[in-house]
Amino acid sequence: MKTLIVDKNGALSIGEVSKPSINEYQALVKMIACGVCNGTDTKLIHGNFKGFSYEKDYPMMLGHEGVGRVAEVGAKVSGYKVGDVVLLPFAGPLDGVHCGWGAYSEYGVVNDAKALADAGIAVGAASFPDCAFGQNIVPPDIDPVDSVMIITLREVLSSIKTFGISANQSVVIFGCGPVGMTFIRFLSLLGVHPIIAFDIDGSKLEAAVANGAAYAYNSNNLDVAGSVREICPGGVDCVIDAVGVLGLINQGLRLIKDRGKICCYGISPDCRMELDWADAPYNWNICFQQFPSKIEEGETHAQILAWLRSGAINLKDYISDYVEFKDIISAFERLERREIKLKCVIKY
Repeated sequence: MKTLIVDKNGALSIGEVSKPSINEYQALVKMIACGVCNGTDTKLIHGNFKGFSYEKDYPMMLGHEGVGRVAEVGAKVSGYKVGDVVLLPFAGPLDGVHCGWGAYSEYGVVNDAKALADAGIAVGAASFPDCAFGQNIVPPDIDPVDSVMIITLREVLSSIKTFGISANQSVVIFGCGPVGMTFIRFLSLLGVHPIIAFDIDGSKLEAAVANGAAYAYNSNNLDVAGSVREICPGGVDCVIDAVGVLGLINQGLRLIKDRGKICCYGISPDCRMELDWADAPYNWNICFQQFPSKIEEGETHAQILAWLRSGAINLKDYISDYVEFKDIISAFERLERREIKLKCVIKY
């Protein structure tokens, strides 16, 4: 099968590897689409994603926001049938190419959590990875191509729960890309107020307000701390970094109230910094939630579908580009040039 590969020099190519095989508790999936993740994918290409290195993990198959249609099921599979559309199929390692989840491939594999549990196999065993709980079926009323966005939506909602953000709290969020916009929309639906959004791209601010931000500012054009303190003189309950910029932690410490929280969702390419809490309150918390549990993601699946069906959210609001798989390398080149405004979806 064809797959997108990044080598140890960061160069992308469409290569060929063996089609993955399945065991009796797995299903083989023909890929329909995969979303481009500006956080994970680009950091893996540049060799600065935490836990991976050019020396030991490359060449690598990329892609983790996939959706596909079940083409074949193992002998003991009971939770899937041929034709089901399923989230989060993965592929790799294959033929000496390492696994960066491998969803930019023509085929992937999903694990049947129901059959594995019925067989008494323990979660966490080699044959029962926790990703099985996130490999959920997409119902027929949801567009299968657009459904790749459900993966990001579930990651964000499960992270909001982990951060412990609740109704009537005040939040500052840095970053109004697809992830930041999702945070804004969900926080608004959950009754969080006020939501104060910042981005360096002024074109995104109107959309931030449309999605529920009470205030949206270009952080290059004003005093961030002064603006926040005008709205919330005592500081805000929470600051969310949705982009992965280390400096936002120290900046956020000047914005929170006593016992406030810095919530880091974006993954920075640099994993070290010097904290400066001279202007922070005496009591504060910092929480890193950068690799959501697939079990927790799966638990949000029903809520996301309910919001979609009620019209509270629309998948197309988060997607700006659709690109055929044969043109995937040019899509990443456009992403590097910042020509893709929201989510880019690769179609097969």
